[in-house]
Parts: sequence; structure tokens; C-alpha cells
Amino acid sequence: MFANRADAGRQLAKSLEKYRGEDAVVLGLPRGGVPVAYEVATALGVPLDVIVVRKLGVPFQPELAMGAVGEEGVLVLNPEVVRLAHVSEDEMASVERRESVVVKDRATRFRAGRPRRSLEGRTALVVDDGVATGATARAACRVARALGAARVVLAVPVGPPGVEERFLDEADEVICPHQPHAFYAVGQFYSDFSQTTDDEVTALLQRRMAAWDRGGESTSADDAAPFDDEVQIIIGDLTLEGRLTVPEGARGLVLFAHGSGSSRHSPRNRYVASVLQEAGIGTLLFDLLTTAEEHDRRMVFDVDLLATRLAGATAWARQHPAAAGLPIGYFGASTGAAAALWAAADPHQEIAAVVSRGGRPDLAIPQLHHVRAATLLIVGGRDAMVLDLNREAQRHLRCENGLAVVPGATHLFEEPGTLTEAANLARDWFSEHLRSAVPA
Repeated sequence: MFANRADAGRQLAKSLEKYRGEDAVVLGLPRGGVPVAYEVATALGVPLDVIVVRKLGVPFQPELAMGAVGEEGVLVLNPEVVRLAHVSEDEMASVERRESVVVKDRATRFRAGRPRRSLEGRTALVVDDGVATGATARAACRVARALGAARVVLAVPVGPPGVEERFLDEADEVICPHQPHAFYAVGQFYSDFSQTTDDEVTALLQRRMAAWDRGGESTSADDAAPFDDEVQIIIGDLTLEGRLTVPEGARGLVLFAHGSGSSRHSPRNRYVASVLQEAGIGTLLFDLLTTAEEHDRRMVFDVDLLATRLAGATAWARQHPAAAGLPIGYFGASTGAAAALWAAADPHQEIAAVVSRGGRPDLAIPQLHHVRAATLLIVGGRDAMVLDLNREAQRHLRCENGLAVVPGATHLFEEPGTLTEAANLARDWFSEHLRSAVPA
């Protein structure tokens, strides 16, 4: 039914058009509800905030919810579960105290020091990625009411049949456009239901708050708040480590594919990344292989595998709130350049530009004629063998392309000034071709 939470948010927003222009605030339930709420707030042109609630688990079976606690000390209990589980008053009080501390800490962290949006006399649009048991949604509606909302609307993209009747005692209106009969869990209706992280929640809130503070409804890439932090790139069951840096008003994002024996900590790639960042281009430095895999030489030179990982990281980056909508480029070194070109050959990737530094594009020759991204091959003048391989590979490219030879440079560009020249060439190439690319 939905590709991911962003898709669900855009679909849900269509059912909330009557609230465009209203004195409303969209309140996302962290964590999974916030990406949905971000799209709703953006589409309706209203501010975004969170409303933090926590499930109260039965002491000896914490996955079983006996209620929920929210901001302002709001408490919602399921008396039937409390009775059947024989939860004492002392046990209940202990769980409530513990979860209330978490609620307060998370609310502070998510808002990053900003004050809570006032709900006094306004319409509160409480948004989640779906509803199943409804304990947290019920608590969220009560919190919104306690904070002075004149009208409370619960909006979710999917839920079980008859979901409206279950919440009309808490909400003035319930909007749930999809209510399939075969409903077992919210996640069954999403192609991608991967976990939303705290960092993603914070970044989405900051991005929307910054856009609202600077003029209300503006949501272009120029309004994106800067981001610089370690990230975990989740590709299916695989988790890769990386660092995402997106300057304020970034014009694009470049993913780095390192060569054999290197990593995201490569001083050469980090230097090139810093040059791109100074030019207003975001960067993602990450490891294509896990710590266990990088010792397997077969995987190190498996260009098809590396390209698949790069494509997965690209899909992840397109969903990250700090990089969403930015044109994408690849920077590859050595075997990483082959992986970058191999991945760029996929017509579904929509890669704007590729730069290879001391790369082995010859390892991607079977795919080179499919590459549409503007490609620059940078080779050291004293790296004779690799220079010949690049010249041969260039003959197979059908896209806009160029070959730049850095005089005096060997394969690793260790000679004084040579890496700087290569970085400047990459900066100019990306600046030109990312600027002219259509945003993803």
C-alpha cells in the first residue's frame, strides 16, 4: 500500500486538505509517525512538532502494553490488562515513573532546545504511521487536549476496520483512509518499514521548524538545516557505518566509494570531502563492507557486490531528512570508481555526476555504455598503467565525459599539491553538474 513512511504521509495529506490554511499544528508520534507527519505538515503548509508518549509494559512481560504515559503527566490505562496481569499499584507507579523520565528526556532531545509549539485554541493534527492497539494514539490525543487544543484530529494512513469508533471519545475527528479487512500489523502495508532513528526525528523537526521560522511554507532544499554526524546505513539486514555531512543550503550530495584496503576514514577521501563541503556540497563517507567482510579479498574486488551496496546506500540517503530531494553524485577511488560507475549504470538510480580518482573504470566496462551521469576520470600523470586503463574505458562511455591528467601525480596522489588539484577538479565537476540536475 505504501512504499515507505514518506509515501504514506503524502497520501494521507490528500485526506487532510480541508485543514490547509487552518490555525493547525501537526504533531508526529516519535519515532515512526514523524516522517509521516513531516510530509503532512509540508503539504498543508503548517508547523510541525512532536507529541511524546511511551507505552507502559507489564513488568514481567514488557512487550504487553497495559497503558501509556505522555507529556504533561497524561496517563492512559487498559484496566482489563492491568486486572488480568495482576499489576499492583506499586508496580504500576514504578513503571510510570521510569517511562515518564524517558518521555521528558526524549521531548527535550527531539526539539533540540526549541520550545514546544503552543496548541492553545488551535487544531491539533495527531499523526502516526498507523494504528493497531491504539494506546499511544489515545494518550497522544489526551496530551493534545491537556495542552489546550480546541480541536483534536487523529490522522493515520492505515488501521483496522471501524477505527473511527474506537477513538471518538478522545478525538473530535478520526481520519484513516485505508482500513483493510485483513489487518494484522501496521508494517504489513509498507514495503519499507525500517526503524526510524532519533537522529532522523530530530533532523526532520529541525528542517521543518527552520523552514517555518524563515517564512512559513517554504520547503525547498535551500531551507534544509545543516547536518553533520555519524550514521548507520541500513540496507535490508545489513548495517554499514558512515558519516553524513550536509551544509546549509546544500546543492547536492556526493557518496564516496573507497577502494580496496581503504575505508571511510581515508585521509585522502576526507580531504576531498572537505573541499566539496566548503563548496556547499553534502558528502556521505561510508564503508562498503563490514569489519568482518573487509578481510575477504573476494568481496573487496567484487564490483557487482560493491555497486549493489552503493545503490542501497543511495536509496537510504534519498530517504534521510537532511538529504532528501538533493541531486546525487558519486566519487570513487580505485575499485570504488568501478563500483560507482556500475551503480550509475542503473537507470533507476538517477545519478547526476560521477568522478573517478585514480580509478579502475576498466573493471566496469560491461556497464559503461549504460552510464548517463556526466563522468570525469582523474588520473595521475605518472600512473602510466592506470592512465592507459582509463583511456581504454573512456572509449566505452556514451555520456558526457572527460579525462583529466594531474601532472606529476602517482596513483595515490601523494605528491605535494596533486591531491588538492584533484579535489578542485572534482569540486568544479560536481558544482556544474549537480546544479543543473533535476532534484530527486
